[in-house]
Amino acid sequence: MQCYNMATVDMPSKTRHTTVDRDGKPPDTRVLHGRGGMRGRPLRIAARHMCAIACALSWWLIPGWSAQAQTAPIRIVAAENFYGDVARQIGGPEVGVTSIIAAPGQDPHQFEASPAAARALSDANLVIYNGANYDPWIDKLLANTAAAARRVIAVAAVVNAKPGDNPHLWYDPATMPVVATRIADELQALDPAHADAYRGRLASFLGSLAPISAAIAAITAKYAGTPVTATEPVFGPMAKALGFVMRDERFQLAVMNDTEPSASDVAAMQDDLKGRKVRLLLYNSQVSDDLTERLLAIARTAKVPVVGITETAPADKSYQAWITGELDAVRSALDGSGS
Repeated sequence: MQCYNMATVDMPSKTRHTTVDRDGKPPDTRVLHGRGGMRGRPLRIAARHMCAIACALSWWLIPGWSAQAQTAPIRIVAAENFYGDVARQIGGPEVGVTSIIAAPGQDPHQFEASPAAARALSDANLVIYNGANYDPWIDKLLANTAAAARRVIAVAAVVNAKPGDNPHLWYDPATMPVVATRIADELQALDPAHADAYRGRLASFLGSLAPISAAIAAITAKYAGTPVTATEPVFGPMAKALGFVMRDERFQLAVMNDTEPSASDVAAMQDDLKGRKVRLLLYNSQVSDDLTERLLAIARTAKVPVVGITETAPADKSYQAWITGELDAVRSALDGSGS
């Protein structure tokens, strides 16, 4: 039985496959009229087509062909880049990660969803976002880009954050180990073939958090009970973990909620700085306005140390390096060597 190669013929609206002999000529499939012309021809035509099908199917048996079809990376979309970084560390080469809020100067509270973000979510296999009303824009996008196989991790639900809790969950040192574990679980469910790799990377990630735990322990041992203040409650969960006494919280909440702090709250904060009733001023270096600049000036005049923190991770730093760097800046400031 002669086997035929498969050639592709380009058509205006679609691609058609046709069978050709090894010498490049198509087999004669004309139907000949009359009893003599029909004798034996259907069998020969059927045999040729069966062989052509067998040749085509044999491509699937070539080593690596079927495996290649299954090696497309798992598409992960993170609303915030620090969650995206953790997902990338655990997913390794088996994932492709897109972080929607990633630019250092991007204010998450003023973010407006774009068509590009909607497209990314519609194609995602796994979506990670903060929740706790920090990124409410993503709820609408998820509702409008339904995908049957898409998995979603809402960090607030994972850590059981309650309404009214500080939404800056990633600054709580207890959050990322739980989130990382959940990411690894989801990746194993999506890609069981690489389950061992995901478990191994999770173990490495959890181990890499040790310097953060050590820095927290060192600061807490020396400075627990220290009064501090902030222009926004971004660092609030970490400040609590460090044992700091946070002052001027009403002022901070007003700024976070994009409302004007009351005159009495502004006066109380200025008094804390001028009277050196606090040992440290934390401010969101991604957000600048006239009031923040005035408070920074008052703090520097009163020689109250100032430390800038950010809501999104710098583009060139991992989550671990970012948090460790901020803890180092806090300790340096309190030790008297910071600005």
